Amino acid sequence: MDDRRRLIIAIVLMLGVAFLPSFFLSRNDQPVADRPSFDIPGDPPAERADTVADTLVERPPVVLENEIPAPTPVADTERTVVVRSDLYEYEFSSRGARFVRATLLNYESLAPGDDGPANIIPDSSAFLESALVFGNDTLHLGDWSFQPSLEVMDVTSENRELTWTGRRGQATVRLTYSFHPEEYLFRVRGELEGFPTDNPLLLVRIGPTLRSVEVDSTENFRSYGIVTRAGNTENLKFSSLDPGETTALPGPFDWIAIKSKYFVGSILALEGELGQPRFGGALAQAPPQTGRQTTKVRVTAAMAVRERSFRYSVYVGPQEYRRLSRIGYGLEDVNPYGWIFRPIIRPVSLVIVRMLLWGHENLNLAYGWLLVLFGVGIRILLWPLNQKAMRSQMAVQEVQPDVEALRKKYAKDQQKLGQETMKLYKERGINPLGGCLPMLLPMPILFAFFFVFLNTIELRGVPWMWLPDLSRPDPIYIIPLLMGGSMFAVTKMGQRGVPPNPQAKMMLYAMPVIFTVMFLNFSSGLNLYYTSQQLASIPQQWLISQRRMARLTRK
Repeated sequence: MDDRRRLIIAIVLMLGVAFLPSFFLSRNDQPVADRPSFDIPGDPPAERADTVADTLVERPPVVLENEIPAPTPVADTERTVVVRSDLYEYEFSSRGARFVRATLLNYESLAPGDDGPANIIPDSSAFLESALVFGNDTLHLGDWSFQPSLEVMDVTSENRELTWTGRRGQATVRLTYSFHPEEYLFRVRGELEGFPTDNPLLLVRIGPTLRSVEVDSTENFRSYGIVTRAGNTENLKFSSLDPGETTALPGPFDWIAIKSKYFVGSILALEGELGQPRFGGALAQAPPQTGRQTTKVRVTAAMAVRERSFRYSVYVGPQEYRRLSRIGYGLEDVNPYGWIFRPIIRPVSLVIVRMLLWGHENLNLAYGWLLVLFGVGIRILLWPLNQKAMRSQMAVQEVQPDVEALRKKYAKDQQKLGQETMKLYKERGINPLGGCLPMLLPMPILFAFFFVFLNTIELRGVPWMWLPDLSRPDPIYIIPLLMGGSMFAVTKMGQRGVPPNPQAKMMLYAMPVIFTVMFLNFSSGLNLYYTSQQLASIPQQWLISQRRMARLTRK
């Protein structure tokens, strides 16, 4: 069972914990559009496309069938150019000026057998390739041999541009990659000479995947998706495509990305406001493969070339919210906090992330201690509401003799029984749900923490005390067991002074066990926060139970 299913079950159980105690203790009581797709034989999809969705290019549909004839290039040994900064080492191949390796120096690979910084481009693969379309002819630049302006490049120096020059006959393609030492984003500028038309169509291919550098590769595969931005952000999961299936992604797009759990590779048309066209559309193709789960999808995006030139940008790096926010164009939205709960959970998740990062950087506190403080702080903030909720529960219990009398009087008329019961509550100034609703308030925060630890790279691989990684389960299960014990203590105190009830007694023992089992494989950070909150609620429960016992003594 994966974490997503566990979370859904946990939601149901938590709702049960919130509502069922009042239900049992007062009882005696009243009675988620399919995208268009078409078959494109061949691999990659740019080589045999039918119609590329491009709303910005005023031209008939482009059919890619014929390769532009050209003289056979002089044999040249493929070599790589390494681009270095303090953040990354990017490698590019002279064959097609392709992007073939991205080593992120600040992120360790956690994959079994890996050692050192994470390389997120698979071996023997190229994340970035391009082609040009002239009417019914296509020219695949991946077959060209390009000459680089540098063999090795240090981005911290003054020279931050790497120029590639490729020639075939009279045709010349010049690609300039511009880097920044503090950003994973680099810009691509292309210039064409000696071609039959000044305004061909540019096809840019990314994929077919990002390399897994996580401990749990299966969980990482579940996060694989294609994310596009055209006003709204759309996420197409790899798992939703069948092997060999091709899907059209109608644009225009500001950017198109392939993402894993923590990392993302994206092409961005960031110069749109200056007249540069955006990506008009794209095709996503899952190549034929053996197995039930698709883990590779090639994406080919189309862009108009104007006046023999084109521009776009490439981001290959971590899904750091603040870094992506600085780029703009909603690229930070590539991180899918929330699933179907997104409108509620995402804002809460982002507030939590900001608070954790601020506390870590400005207070110099470990993330583990921040989670403990966060859990205790939530309980302190909700103390007045919980007091009100518990007093409401006590008031409901006090009128139970009257409710029981009504039940006997209207045993054969359930509608009348409900009306008279609500009338009794109204006369006594009691809200029968008053004891439940405040218990629901911490739940959006708990669910938000689930997604924070599921998707936030800043918490990836962060240790605390005996925990090697707050984003992974507790390896010796100390925190889940402590959470179950604290839940038992809170529930036990809540039943002090309450008339015996078989259902409530069953919940006393069953719910802590169920929740402990559920939380065993959740992230240890989530467990730490929830356990801290549970422990912080014990004093309040004890005070309320003492007050309840005092009332019983006076009676």
